[in-house]
Formats: sequence, structure tokens, C-alpha cells
Amino acid sequence: MISQLRTYTVNRGMMDEWVKLFSEQLVPMQEKHGIRIDGMWVNEAKDQFIWIRSFNDADDVKAKEAAFYGSPEWQGVMGHARSHLAKTVVETMEPAA
Repeated sequence: MISQLRTYTVNRGMMDEWVKLFSEQLVPMQEKHGIRIDGMWVNEAKDQFIWIRSFNDADDVKAKEAAFYGSPEWQGVMGHARSHLAKTVVETMEPAA
């Protein structure tokens, strides 16, 4: 299994709107393409949104990300979704032995 720890710095004052957009629209879109969302958190300062998603292996990441990012649903909300984010950091992780 491969997981991605994703940390998004959300623009000031947009966290509530971001969480709603992410939960109501982006999670179902990703799940439709077989991307498993393991958890979502907001830091205490309410300026970072942290979440983890998982895949079977590196090939699975490529295939599912291509399907998701190429989907008409994502293309329709991409600009709006990205307008909430100041910075995105993605760490790819594998389980420890």
C-alpha cells in the first residue's frame, strides 16, 4: 500500500467553505475513481487542512489520479477548489515494517 499525506494551507477565512466543498464534492468524486480517503483534519489554527488517501501501489496511484484529474467533474470544480488553497504539500508514504 502507498499513502499520501496531503497538507493544504487554506486561504484566510476560507476553511469552513473548503471543508464543505471537500467533504460534499471532492471526497465523492475521488471515491468514484477508487481513491480511498483515510481521514481529514483541520489544525488548531484553522489554516491547514490535512488528509490522507491510499492506493494499492505506485501504478494504482498513476491510474486513479489520471482518471480523477481527467474527469469532467474535477474539471468543473478545479478552479474553484484551487482558489481556496495557498500551498499544497504532498508526502508519499509506505507502511513501516
